[in-house]
Amino acid sequence: MLQKNSGSHEARLRYGDGEFTVMKPGDFVRCAVSGVEIPLGELKYWSVDRQEPYADAKISFRRNQDSRAK
Repeated sequence: MLQKNSGSHEARLRYGDGEFTVMKPGDFVRCAVSGVEIPLGELKYWSVDRQEPYADAKISFRRNQDSRAK
């Protein structure tokens, strides 16, 4: 479930193809677009090229489309 801060710590990740590596331990990452906290166990969408996470598929798709338009 996407949530607001509950006293947990933000993680730093390196995003790869189909997997990510934890660079700094934590409980969540922030969506690059919306800023919402995404628990690591629920993280499903990210960009390897931009190295940024997204809260859901719709946001990921929109960000990808915006990047292609530039």
